[in-house]
Amino acid sequence: MAGSRTPGPLGISGEAPDLNDGTLVRAPSPLPGPVGVAPAPGGASTKGSAVAQTRLNENTEYLRNANVKAFIGAIAAAEGGDYNLKFGGVKGKKNDKWQFTDYGTHPGVGSDGKTTAAGMYQINKSTWKEMGGKMGLTDFSPATQDLLAVEILRTIHVIDDIVAGDVNAALKAASRRWAALPQGPKLGGRYDQPYMPYDEFISAYKRLGGTAK
Repeated sequence: MAGSRTPGPLGISGEAPDLNDGTLVRAPSPLPGPVGVAPAPGGASTKGSAVAQTRLNENTEYLRNANVKAFIGAIAAAEGGDYNLKFGGVKGKKNDKWQFTDYGTHPGVGSDGKTTAAGMYQINKSTWKEMGGKMGLTDFSPATQDLLAVEILRTIHVIDDIVAGDVNAALKAASRRWAALPQGPKLGGRYDQPYMPYDEFISAYKRLGGTAK
């Protein structure tokens, strides 16, 4: 992250941990536009595994669901990243030193010299390896980043809740992986850092086309 801001639509203040369990962190940024299915990454690598290919196909299909697209879009809004930013980058800043242009692999550490959270969903390197491996993907393109977000939501068993519009159930688990998320309507964030308030998350989710129970 670069600089701090009040807990509002987006942003992080202070250093957030780059945990081995895949907990994610955020960087300040304006609200992004809708997140959808980008063209298939040209350099994406599948490992020839039928299981990985099936997983990739399933996650691509999930990205066509309006609630899933809206939910990961709201995560991106909370985390404040962008497809081309390392930890510490500021969305919209010209010539930001923490931008990257090589999507062939995870870009690695950001501004603090140790945190590897990067991309639209501030996914750290260990999470990238774990989730990308399930789909046979080895790049970090925008399309792959969207798929990684979906895979995380499947791994924590909330994708069906999201499809059904049960945002509150999904947030309880998703807030353990993304530090910027609220736990639910009556609970704050799980970590000692700013988080997106519940009402703002729901507003972003609905603005991006999601429906909630």
